[in-house]
Amino acid sequence: MREAEFLSYENGFFTFLFENGEELVFDEVLPRVLKQFDLINDESLINKSFKITFIEVYDKNDEDSVIYRVESLKPL
Repeated sequence: MREAEFLSYENGFFTFLFENGEELVFDEVLPRVLKQFDLINDESLINKSFKITFIEVYDKNDEDSVIYRVESLKPL
């Protein structure tokens, strides 16, 4: 689990800023996470810090294509 600040949701992508200054854009957030934290509509979550767990999902047909998926969020 790493620490990250939620920056935005735009055009289907979720952007988080990690403690090391790295900005990462996520293609997916598990539905159970979105049920707990409405990152799409709740603007009060912008700039909130979370413990985040995520995975990289590689396309079987294209080794260079990777999707980042948020698996869990816990507020700090």
